[in-house]
Amino acid sequence: MAEKGMIQTVLGHIKPEALGRTLCHEHLHIDSGSLGIETDPCSHHHSKINDPIVMKNLGWIRQYPYYHKENLSIVDESEAVVEEMKYYKANGGSSIVDNTVIGLNPNVEFLKKVSEQSGVNIIAGTGFYVDITHSDETRKTPAEKLASLMEHDIISGVGTSGIHCGVIGEIGCSWPLTDSERKVLRAAGMAQEHTGCPIIIHPGRNPKSPAEILRILMEAGAKADQIVISHLDSKYSFF
Repeated sequence: MAEKGMIQTVLGHIKPEALGRTLCHEHLHIDSGSLGIETDPCSHHHSKINDPIVMKNLGWIRQYPYYHKENLSIVDESEAVVEEMKYYKANGGSSIVDNTVIGLNPNVEFLKKVSEQSGVNIIAGTGFYVDITHSDETRKTPAEKLASLMEHDIISGVGTSGIHCGVIGEIGCSWPLTDSERKVLRAAGMAQEHTGCPIIIHPGRNPKSPAEILRILMEAGAKADQIVISHLDSKYSFF
């Protein structure tokens, strides 16, 4: 169960001072295939969508990351992830916040294994990603029930795993917000009020998106100082 004043990792509670250098928005295990962009069979892109990731096509993949199917899934790379986390630890890193939620194929058992083998503290997120990844069940479930599901992941653990989440999010939002996304935001606000866990947001691609999200969350009971809005560099130009 979430304990006030403590950080809840996949291996249990730690004191805030034990966090050390922390990367706050990572995905160690993710399948974002549902976000892939279909290519025109007649286009020059189509012949590349199933190619292996090799040096000669890295430039194309970086330019069109959502066209390439293998690029959208990191679910069979356990050895590589453990090695990367060991490297991170050896170079001064201490903690990771994994923002992979329902819709992106989260796997808390995998996160626990990586934490045990690398020595890196891992905080898992609970919640739901953008509308396109919502299941029919998510769309039909009331906000109060979705809040209870997130609270269960934090207080009792994910499913029957006994592994607890420590943050809410990243909660995925589009622009404009869909009805299902608004409902998930209300649920996240309720869960934050009941558990005290912070919320991490993936906002829509519009400068007005963050303010609308904050309003919905706070009206549902969330505290502004416990809300993190990610990806702001893609919403505003500061220079």
